[in-house]
Formats: sequence, C-alpha cells, structure tokens
Amino acid sequence: MGSGRVQIPDPKEMQDTVDSVYMEAPTTKNDYKLCPLWKLQQRHPKFLCLSQWILPTPELLNHAYRVSVKWQKEIFPAVEIDTTQSPYVFKCQLFDLTGVPPERQKIMVKGGLLKDDADWSTIGVKEGQKLMMMGTADEVVKAPEKGPVFMEDLPEEEQVVAVGHSAGLFNLGNTCYMNSTVQCLHSVPELKSALIKYPHSGRSNDLDQSSHLLTCATRDLFNELDKNVKPVAPMQFWMVLRKKYPQFGQLHNGVFMQQDAEECWTQLLYTLSQALRSPDSSENPDTVKELFGVELVSRIHCQESGEESSETESVYSLKCHISQEVNHLHEGLKHGLKSELEKASPALGRSAIYVKESCINGLPRYLTIQFVRFFWKRESNQKAKILRKVDYPLELDVYDLCSDDLRKKLEAPRQILRDEEGKKLGLKKSAPKDNDVKMVDAEGSSNSSGESSLATSGEGVPTDKKTHLTGIYDLVAVLTHKGRSADSGHYVGWVKQESGKWIEYDDDNPIPQREEDITKLSGGGDWHMAYICMYKARAVPM
Repeated sequence: MGSGRVQIPDPKEMQDTVDSVYMEAPTTKNDYKLCPLWKLQQRHPKFLCLSQWILPTPELLNHAYRVSVKWQKEIFPAVEIDTTQSPYVFKCQLFDLTGVPPERQKIMVKGGLLKDDADWSTIGVKEGQKLMMMGTADEVVKAPEKGPVFMEDLPEEEQVVAVGHSAGLFNLGNTCYMNSTVQCLHSVPELKSALIKYPHSGRSNDLDQSSHLLTCATRDLFNELDKNVKPVAPMQFWMVLRKKYPQFGQLHNGVFMQQDAEECWTQLLYTLSQALRSPDSSENPDTVKELFGVELVSRIHCQESGEESSETESVYSLKCHISQEVNHLHEGLKHGLKSELEKASPALGRSAIYVKESCINGLPRYLTIQFVRFFWKRESNQKAKILRKVDYPLELDVYDLCSDDLRKKLEAPRQILRDEEGKKLGLKKSAPKDNDVKMVDAEGSSNSSGESSLATSGEGVPTDKKTHLTGIYDLVAVLTHKGRSADSGHYVGWVKQESGKWIEYDDDNPIPQREEDITKLSGGGDWHMAYICMYKARAVPM
C-alpha cells in the first residue's frame, strides 16, 4: 500500500455509504486508515478531488502528523495535525473532542503555549508526540424537561388568556349592529357576573318567556366569547332577539335589513333590567339600573305663565346633542340636558312652551353616552346622519353636570383622588393620613349619593369600607358607525381590555389598536365615528 493510492471499497459497500465515501488517509508515511470523505475534505483541502475518489498529494503526506493529547484525566490518541493549516484549526478539532472552546485552550508546546497564528515549522511537532491541554469545557446544554407548547395546542380557555382578548362574532347578514353592541356590553365584568347567577331554568312570574330566553342567550353567548379564540356564530342569540323584538327581523328583497345599534343596545339593556332584578329586597333590586342607570332631576318652567315644577327620572344613557355650536362631548351633554317641550298649561288654558333643565343626581358605574347623529329626513323618508366632528376624551369629568346635592357628596372622594394623584407626582397631601387610600374602579353598587356598596383592599379582599364615585370616568368602549344612514353602513365595537390594550371588534376580526387612535373616531368624514361611548367610573374607598 505504499503507492498512496485510494483503496476502492467493494461496490455493495459503496452503495451503503452514500454520504461517506471511505478512502485511505495517512497515519504514517506508509500506512493508511479509512476516513469519511467529508471529514477528509474539511481537514485536508490539499487533497485532489477526482470525481468521487480522492488521491492524496505528496505535499499533504509530508505535512500530516498524528499526536496524542492529554486533557484532565482523558487521553485522545492519534489526533491529526495538518501543518498547512493554522493552529486554530487544530484547536477547533480539540473543541469537537473535549468541548473546550479554542479561546480557553492552553496547549503546552516547545517554547510555551500554542498560539492561534503560530508557525508549525518553528514549533517542531513530531509524529506521535504527546501534548498537554488545559481548559474548562462549556456546560452541556440540557434539553428542556418540557418541550415548547404552541398556542394552537393549548385549550381554548388558555388560548384566550394568551391572546389577551375574547373572540369575534360572525356576521350573520347585516348583524354588525348586534355584534358591536354585544362586544361592548360583554366588556362589563359585573354584568357577566350577574348573568352567571341567572338561573338556567325557570323564571319569575312577572317575566315573559321571550325575555327569559333572551337573557339566557345573552349569558350563553358571553360565556362562549370568554372560552373561544376562534370567531363565534351568535345564531341562538340572534333568533331569540328577533323573536323578542320583531323589528330586528325585517327583510328587504329576502335579506335581513341593517338596524340601529343604539336601538339594539337600549332594548337589550331593558330586557336584562327586567330579568336581573333580585326578588330579595335586601339586595340591589335592579342590577342593570345600578350599573348603567343615571338619576336625573329636572326643573320644568314656563316663562309665559310662570309655572314651575320638578321631576326625577332614571335613564340608561345621556344624549350628546350635535349642532353648529357643539365641538366637544361636554358641550353636547349640556345641550342634551336642556330642552323645550310643548304641553297644556293649566294657568293659560292652552298649550305653551316649557323649558326643561336637567342635572345628574345619581351616578352609575358605567356611563353610556349616545351621540345624536341621526335625524328623520322627510325628503328622503329615512334617518339621515350628522357627520360633524365632535371630540371626546379618554377621561371625562361630569362634576359640573351634577346637582348641588350630588356635588357636595362628591367633594370628599374627589379630594382623596386628587391627593392620590398628587402623591404619584411627589406632591404633599392635603388630606389627613387616615385618608391615604388607593384609587380603585367602582366595583360595587352605586346609588344617588355616589356611594358604592362594595370596597376591596389592594389585595382584592372585601373590606368594610364603601367605594365612593368621584364623577370622573375612563373610556372603556366605543361603538362606531361608518356610512350616511343609520339603516345602512357598518358598525364596529372598540373595547378596552383588562390589560389596558384596545381591540377593534370588526365582526369576526379582532384587531389590536393604539389608545391614541381611539379618540380619532370623532367624525368629520365618512370614516368610522363614535355613536355610543361607554365610560367606567373611577372611585375611591372611604
């Protein structure tokens, strides 16, 4: 075998070794050893490639040595050194064997330590020489005890948590008005809690069957949204809604017509208010009223006759009237609390104009505001839309819209709130130290005094303190309309999640949005503009 030529393997052996063609590589100048082709190519580029077979060049045979390397308690015999390559290549070979990175290797040779760029000819390495190496190996990376889990492999409930928002709703044919309403109301956790407690079977004697079925369908749909990431088809809810309120089942040319989202919102809340009343007088008699009801006190007077009277009423939303003078939500609310009406005057014996001026005398935990954008246009015999831009804030203060009695009750909670905010800014408190309490969202039942029946500590444990509303609200949901008519166009719900992120619910397609873009839905064109805004009360425990 002194010719140095490759010994060709048996043909069958050749077939079995597609990835590694075995050939002879030198151990000494006259002896050879089988070595995989890829390794030979990598270590000995001087080999001359002839098709599948390689013939070692005489130059390589004169510059290849085998040495033994001692590292700690291990000895690696017959480690190849190609003196045509730098010592760094040799160190890389030792890294494969020991796991010690080249930069940590200290190899003792003639003249000291082996450097990466040293010249082998000056080192004088000999065949069979023993070298010593020092250095610590990298820690072996252990395989994880638990492999990666992909989100699609998680249970649906865990996927909802991972995604950070609930599912969208399929459009069943012009049902975007219903989908957007459901998504906004679904964001109210107290309403979901009340629905969970609603009995699955049976109903109170004063509740009709269709209202009971719609309440059950609402509870079940809310539950489906919480458990799913994939879009939900609200078929059962839609069928019961149309049965309870036939106007939502109107057809035009065999297709279900678009409806007014505000009408759907109002009718659904009315039904839930009837169903979620507690028969126990010791509890809150009307959950929906406690959550959304606004108590108004009104002064009605006739300038012509001098007659004057007062009345109180409870409404589920405030109206933002839009005119040429209204540029901001607050201005529209003031216009909405003052109106003129014509009725019979006992003093005059005929009809007269009365002015009705209202103010808030009881605050809800969730303040709903409707932008009065649609009016009946006789010429076209349809609801026309006011496109005027009306700005609305992320934080709304309704203190100046309240009655004098309610303002007095709001003073102390507002002072605590100011102190808490001042504390965050590093300012001195003006209230006594025992009033140093944390600001919380209103989680209990409010009443006309602005109180809330339940308070929680910072750890979420109920306390004997009541939470008091402050008259300050944070925006948590916006229902928008795109188009020129209430009975056409497209409705979308924009909902703030518990994480603080906003999600645009465009039917079955939830889309993350930036908070600064939410207040841009204020109108002025054909883009989506706010039709209903829902604000959540900011409260403090006292």
